[in-house]
Amino acid sequence: MGQVLGHLEPKIVWDIFEEITKIPRPSKKEEKIAAWVIKFAKDNGLEYNTDKLGNIVVRKPATAGMENRKGIVIQGHIDMVCEKNSDVEHDFDTDPLKLLIDGDWVRAQGTTLGADNGIGVAMGLAVLQSKDIPHPNMEVLCTLDEETGLTGAIQLGTDLLKHADILINLDSEEDGAFTIGCAGGANTGATFAYAEDSVPAGHVAYEVTVKGLQGGHSGIEIHDGRANAIKLLNRALWNLTKKFDLRLSYFKAGSAHNAIPREAFAVITIAKDHEAKFLEKIAKIQEVLKSEWITKEPNIQFLAAAKDLPAKVMTKCMQNRLLSSLYAVAHGVARFSPDIAGLVQTSTNLAIIETRELEVFVLTSQRSSIESEKNDMANTVRAAFELGGAVVRQGDGYPGWQPNVNSPILNIAKEISAKQYGKEPKIEAIHAGLECGLIGEKYPGMDMISFGPNLKDVHSPDERLQISTVGNCWKLLCEILKNIPVK
Repeated sequence: MGQVLGHLEPKIVWDIFEEITKIPRPSKKEEKIAAWVIKFAKDNGLEYNTDKLGNIVVRKPATAGMENRKGIVIQGHIDMVCEKNSDVEHDFDTDPLKLLIDGDWVRAQGTTLGADNGIGVAMGLAVLQSKDIPHPNMEVLCTLDEETGLTGAIQLGTDLLKHADILINLDSEEDGAFTIGCAGGANTGATFAYAEDSVPAGHVAYEVTVKGLQGGHSGIEIHDGRANAIKLLNRALWNLTKKFDLRLSYFKAGSAHNAIPREAFAVITIAKDHEAKFLEKIAKIQEVLKSEWITKEPNIQFLAAAKDLPAKVMTKCMQNRLLSSLYAVAHGVARFSPDIAGLVQTSTNLAIIETRELEVFVLTSQRSSIESEKNDMANTVRAAFELGGAVVRQGDGYPGWQPNVNSPILNIAKEISAKQYGKEPKIEAIHAGLECGLIGEKYPGMDMISFGPNLKDVHSPDERLQISTVGNCWKLLCEILKNIPVK
């Protein structure tokens, strides 16, 4: 029984989810959670296999009388986005998450919760562990490294699944809705050579910080007009260089390509003679930003704190190229769908900046349901970086998932949902990326839907999971499994 969540219903799901939250599982470091899933399979007497990458499938034979039904795959990813507030001590490589219940919501203390996609994996494993849920031949597919590039789905073995007639992806985030399509995506990375210079004589150092922003998922919340910490801090630095002999030593923000940056940090130096005026300007920028973002980002903070002098700063030329490129590069929604009201068609996210040894690396992420627009947006970002002298590399990206409004499993799920909720479900395509399109390429002809409980502010420390909707989702999943059609 879970110590924090063990009293919640459905108990079998919450107990497994709480166990998952105890296991470190950053993207690309899923060894511990993968070992736990394999142990789970062995402990429950279930067959399992892995592919070359390490994706895991656990199989369970059909219950009596269901042997002639179509095979079902329940799918989720076992990695999580690791974001925390800057004042929180937490090592995602070693520490369990600290859970708390806040009314009808579960959250973690100062970190992401990992319900994306831990709760989906927990529901799939709960079906495997249960003794009283009728189901056809089924497999639970646990993919790796979804959050940093859909690597598990991209490299999924083509002989891993044996019952690939129907796929239920449990990585959606809205109760009472079925997702039947998603955008494709690609990443654009830029590397600026770090040209070093000595700290000018008579300079003092400060760390300049933007924090207190909402952040969020760059597919789910990109339309919401939330502030991007990199853009705001860069704007301030660019303008400060016009008024002071400001020298940049360090710029860091963001940790995931699919998260809107919430915090950004820069170490700068200025002439000590200008220190008082500099601090006055910092206070004015804070006032301006608070005024601009009073509705959307009420907790925004723009701060400067004294710092030890760095060993080196960037040359003025390199600094100007970097700051100008970041100012010019796009962020946010580029176009809404002309066909589906409110659906973002194309967007870009300025996600990460890291100051490394002799280079500054910037990562952005483009999404679109139109392949040509995705490529155009990526090239727009590329051009801004190349004008600043950066070396740019772009990934191959991943395909979107083409909606099928006549999907047989969708029709079954809609009927069950309408009875359960007393109203017709919402049918949608989303701007976020799901693994369905990639998995469907590996197993052509598979009928696919995605659904899940309510999740809010994923990819940020404000991530939370609505307790009551987990029960709804579990009941829906169990009823769908009972009603899978014959082959």
